[in-house]
Amino acid sequence: MTDMDLFPEKFRCRITEQDYLDNGILFKALSEPSPVSIRTNSEKWNKQPDCSKAVQWCKDGWYLESRPSFTLDPLFHAGCYYPQEASSMFLEQVFLQTKGEKTNLRVLDLCGAPGGKSTHLSSLIGDKGFLVSNEVIRQRASVLSENLTKWGLSNSVVTQDDPSSFRKLPGFFDMILVDAPCSGEGMFRDEVARNEWSEENADHCAVRQKRILMDVWPSLRENGIMIYSTCTFNPEENERNIKWLLAKNVAETVRLDLSGFDGITEIDHEGIYGYGFHPGKILGEGLFVAVIRKKSAVNERAERSNKGNDQKISSDEKKCVTEWTDFLQEQLVKWGDGIIALPCSYEDMHLLSGALKIVTAGTTIFTAKKKNFLPSHEVALSVRLKKNQFPSVDLDLSDALSYLRRDNFKASFSERGWNLVTYKGVNLGFVNNIGTRFNNYYPVEWRIRMNILESFKANLIYWDE
Repeated sequence: MTDMDLFPEKFRCRITEQDYLDNGILFKALSEPSPVSIRTNSEKWNKQPDCSKAVQWCKDGWYLESRPSFTLDPLFHAGCYYPQEASSMFLEQVFLQTKGEKTNLRVLDLCGAPGGKSTHLSSLIGDKGFLVSNEVIRQRASVLSENLTKWGLSNSVVTQDDPSSFRKLPGFFDMILVDAPCSGEGMFRDEVARNEWSEENADHCAVRQKRILMDVWPSLRENGIMIYSTCTFNPEENERNIKWLLAKNVAETVRLDLSGFDGITEIDHEGIYGYGFHPGKILGEGLFVAVIRKKSAVNERAERSNKGNDQKISSDEKKCVTEWTDFLQEQLVKWGDGIIALPCSYEDMHLLSGALKIVTAGTTIFTAKKKNFLPSHEVALSVRLKKNQFPSVDLDLSDALSYLRRDNFKASFSERGWNLVTYKGVNLGFVNNIGTRFNNYYPVEWRIRMNILESFKANLIYWDE
């Protein structure tokens, strides 16, 4: 069997007609194993993986020699890194080249799950703006929320809505990422992706992508940036969809500076520009990216939510927030028994809650029970938690994994009450030491289920010291 014989015949025929693709190099690369890459969280973990190679377009991106066991690595659960495909990390260059001088950016990741690009955007935005990360499927939205919480930058809102819901927010966003569901040709190293492909499904994807683009387009402000990406080589889903979008709207594609980056293919489709990441020419999976600037004016009138929140935050609650975290007082709201630090203004949060179904918004700092303040798991993982506010115990690998499984483990806590559990100095979560025993407050729904004994057989990441 040759390299080409692995792939569907109709796919092979079309690829050979795309003059910007070297099909021989592509088919050979797609028949080889996928590169393994991660992106580190410099706010939590500023080390380089041992024996790794840098991803040229992402300052925190690294290629690994082999695929480790991410599930059995406490540093993954602590949000120190995220396993992300290297081509998709080019989002960093797109963001930096197009964000302009505006600060306090409102950014939307429309198809955010499971969280690779959302955690990347969270890092790029920092504390000067905020991210709305959306996922239409409830279970995937929960995974998205979990991964952003672990990342810990406390600058995101997670929503669960159809793209059409964003029409209620005209001109709201400065930047929108549409990483559209597609036919998956760029992932053809995976046998499942190859077997699921059909010409009919590719056509269906192209139609659905048009609907998604038009649904979310009104929520982009004038001169705002839309980043459109797919993991396919299909022109109908890529450059021809962008041509269709520009024919329907007043907009233009943005050319990017590729100097210093090897192997990226600029695609010029009748003056409409896109960028192809083709295995064999780049070390990564297949990807298409286009950048569109909106040129039409927008009537920015969004409906406010009628859901008021008049609960007053007590002086003791404010004092606790100040002692534990560096969140600003103007970020705080009280919801039920919880104190939450919003990632955006009250006004923006009212607009969002009036239009969208909110899954999580910002960071719950604690819940109040009688006169006690119970710290949340979210604040344990947040970079906004101040150092040394809680006693902590650093666990070895075996005990850290037991904590993440919510199993029993041995640890000596010097103080009663709330203690942080850490691994290699990074927070994993809380336990409550009640004297005779301690209670594990790692979220039940997040616990790992893999056999802990397998951790000592697994290939874990080693880090340069």
